[in-house]
Amino acid sequence: MKRWFKPSRSGLTPFLLIGPAVVYLFVWMIVPLGMTIYYSFRKYNLIQPYLRGFAGLSNYAHVVADPDFLAAFINTLILVAAALILTVVLGLIFAVLYNNENVVGRNIIRTFAASPFFIMPVVTGLIWKDLMMNPSFGLLAALWRGLGLVPVDFLAKFPMASVVGIVTWEWTPFAMLVLLASLSGVPEDLKEAASLDGAGAWKTFRYIVLPLLGRPLYAVVMLESIFFLVIFGQIYVTTSGGPGTATTNLPYYIYLQAFSSYDIGAASAGAIFAVILANIVAIFLVRMINANIQEEA
Repeated sequence: MKRWFKPSRSGLTPFLLIGPAVVYLFVWMIVPLGMTIYYSFRKYNLIQPYLRGFAGLSNYAHVVADPDFLAAFINTLILVAAALILTVVLGLIFAVLYNNENVVGRNIIRTFAASPFFIMPVVTGLIWKDLMMNPSFGLLAALWRGLGLVPVDFLAKFPMASVVGIVTWEWTPFAMLVLLASLSGVPEDLKEAASLDGAGAWKTFRYIVLPLLGRPLYAVVMLESIFFLVIFGQIYVTTSGGPGTATTNLPYYIYLQAFSSYDIGAASAGAIFAVILANIVAIFLVRMINANIQEEA
């Protein structure tokens, strides 16, 4: 059989093959990051073009001294932590439930249960704002009236809890799908052996099934943490960061600085803080995952 490619002894072939991916990664990530760092040290306001120049650390000082930035930072941590706990716990519960062969029509149920994850974030926000939580004609308002209660404007009275609920509804299917695939691969002979040893359903799950879900759980936590740090669309179409700064997270704060105050320098400085936070979270999660993998090994 004729070979189309001959092995290269120069050692350049791997670099030539990986070169396009490196160039794409550089253009897609490094260049925007470099521009953000550059503008974070510049005076660059779109409505005051005559004031442009080197700003030093003044943009960073302005962001750190801004009380809205501190509120956005705290809101980001609350949103990530609350949504992460809820999605992982609910995803695990639904995965165990739909993995049960005794559930009638489980394939159809799983399909419908996974559908929220495939809806765009902005559409998800509009569904909950207009169809579910609208205090005048939403489904929850109709339910409240049916129970003889006064409808509640959830987005106004419980803004952060509402956003967490929307994000949880959207991302629980992701955790469910990952864990469900892992549950399907748990050997049945392990469960049968545990049952023969007198272990009940809870002990079998606690000591046999759950340890085998360690790595999938870490993967879910890692990916969801990254996406929860950049939640924007759901907040934009539901609460617009309000009331006040009740639901303003770091991405929305950066958006306000750039497209409301038109202060590109401050927005860039805020973006650098967001990148630092994302890297801290990623490093912490990677170390935690590696430590647990080494313990398992």
